[in-house]
Amino acid sequence: MSVVKVVEAIGGSPKSWEDAVNEALKRTAKNIRNIKSVDIVGMTAKVKDGKISEYRANVKIAFVVE
Repeated sequence: MSVVKVVEAIGGSPKSWEDAVNEALKRTAKNIRNIKSVDIVGMTAKVKDGKISEYRANVKIAFVVE
């Protein structure tokens, strides 16, 4: 029987929301093994001078506890 744990993270990127999700996953994977899924909870953006300056993705990352 396995146990799955979920952590929340917020990734940011100047390129896109997809890149922000990948950034959150990449940084989380540096400290957590056995990641199985990513659930995108929400997306926001930081605005500067009327344009998006940073895309942000709030994600839940699930992993199997050893």
